Amino acid sequence: MARRATFVTTHWSVVLSARDQTSPQSAAALEKLCRTYWYPLYAHVRWLGNSPQDAEDLTQEFFSRLLEKRYLDVAQPERGRFRTFLLMALKRFLANEWDRACAQKRGGGAVLASLDPEVAEQRYQSEAEAMPADRLYERRWALALLEQTMGRLRAEFEQAGKGAEFERLKRFLAVGKQETPYAAAAAELGASEGTLRVTVHRLRKRFRELFREEIGHTVANAEDLEEEFRHLLAALGE
Repeated sequence: MARRATFVTTHWSVVLSARDQTSPQSAAALEKLCRTYWYPLYAHVRWLGNSPQDAEDLTQEFFSRLLEKRYLDVAQPERGRFRTFLLMALKRFLANEWDRACAQKRGGGAVLASLDPEVAEQRYQSEAEAMPADRLYERRWALALLEQTMGRLRAEFEQAGKGAEFERLKRFLAVGKQETPYAAAAAELGASEGTLRVTVHRLRKRFRELFREEIGHTVANAEDLEEEFRHLLAALGE
């Protein structure tokens, strides 16, 4: 529960807090940034041909530089999507700081968040796809938002004392409306088919609401939210 509580979407307010080095919340905000977005960036760096060790070091160093080089000073909500800003900042970092970052001794820099490179590499190998790096990054970003949405939905059920019910129902989130085997599932769960249909409908509706909220936290306005929502859905479908 503690891990899920800290692994939440980065709001623009968190970004602004992280760049204010005089704020006591700055370090915590930066760690939140790392925890939320490090895997899509790690996958991007790995796709460029870096070894797992170098990708881990470069990703860690990039987040260190976010404050050290004040990259966040140019991050403004009115400029659009945080997803785009972060990827552009990473590209500039790789172009300008590659040699210096790679020359740094492993473990020599400050570790801003407890990353799990072994799990990340296993995940990367299982998910490696033949697509351009930017499209891969967008897909990983969308998947990170889905994971966080799932975590929030699970937490809501657990807070209501329905954690076991969520574990039984979550499989229906990955099944299309026309493909849901309601009759068989209802018999398996000991519920009527009608009751199950209503329950699954509400579950999907709430998941979609939370997913839109997560996306909304990373864009500047409602217009960007709708476009980003469609864009990320398309990225997931690729």
